[in-house]
Amino acid sequence: MIIRSRAPLRIGLAGGGTDLVSYSSAYGGAVFNATIKMYAYCTIEPTDTGRICITAFDNHNSLDTESVPHLDIVGEELILHKGVYNRIVKDFNGGKPLSFNMSTSNDAPVGSGLGTSSTMVVAILEAFNKWLNLGLTDHQKAQLAYSIEREDLNLDGGKQDQYSAVFGGFNLMEFNKDGSTTVLPLNLKEEIVNELECSLLLFYNGRSRSSAKIINEQIKNTKKKNLKTLSAMHKLKRCAYKMSACVGKGDLDGFAKILKQTWEEKKKTSSIISNKELEIIISFAMLNGTKAIKISGAGGGGFLLLYCKPMDRQRLTDAMKTLRGNVYPVNFSPKGAESWVVEENE
Repeated sequence: MIIRSRAPLRIGLAGGGTDLVSYSSAYGGAVFNATIKMYAYCTIEPTDTGRICITAFDNHNSLDTESVPHLDIVGEELILHKGVYNRIVKDFNGGKPLSFNMSTSNDAPVGSGLGTSSTMVVAILEAFNKWLNLGLTDHQKAQLAYSIEREDLNLDGGKQDQYSAVFGGFNLMEFNKDGSTTVLPLNLKEEIVNELECSLLLFYNGRSRSSAKIINEQIKNTKKKNLKTLSAMHKLKRCAYKMSACVGKGDLDGFAKILKQTWEEKKKTSSIISNKELEIIISFAMLNGTKAIKISGAGGGGFLLLYCKPMDRQRLTDAMKTLRGNVYPVNFSPKGAESWVVEENE
């Protein structure tokens, strides 16, 4: 038996940063995002060899060790894989070790701003859920993935990535003061989704970044009740609701206006969200047909989300290709994490 899974990456549209516990526990957060047809993948092949073999093709790390109930987490190699395994064995397998071969890969590089790390956790968790017949609900999977990253592995970040990877589609997410999360899906008309796909592009200049410094500064500013940061966070939260309403009724001019506002407000939450290189790229894109632009993710680098009129799409694409980087179409994924069984004669 071979188990395969995949979970979709996401683009953050509005409200990013308000899903950090430092903010949401005090004020309640809200994020509007959507999953795209780029994925994190996981394959598990159960074995009786008494060994654990893991290969991460996206970052060229591997592990081959005796089956043990707990994998030591040292440094940064395979910490997501080890974290999920440790929690699965502890919470769902009575502390008994498992024997298997695992391989993972990702359509986007780590640090690209599309939620790659959290999405990988969800993909691995989904594969174990299928293999061991855990029967976890979507909310349980998302919350467990969040707990593994933030509590077990002490990785800084918010909650939107895990929930978007599990649920999929367009969602307005509310992060409540009591720690609970409410997911409000938008069931959009096909023509609205089509028009959005014709109007959006992703640009990646090959520069990934670590979100930790940005997130730590946002947390620090929030806890200190920095007025500039808090005011921006409050506005970002309101933008999530406004953008959700605009997209729901197909008001793409309103969508573009709010997208532009979210970038301006986001830059106020941390001094290192933008930089000279990013601003040069943004200015170039604006001169070549872009109507609104923002970073997808914490900031500092990664994927840029560009909005343009469909008639300007080719001109903008050709212009962006003259820069050092790659242009990608945006194709939305209506489904969240999924898993299936492959016959071994493959």
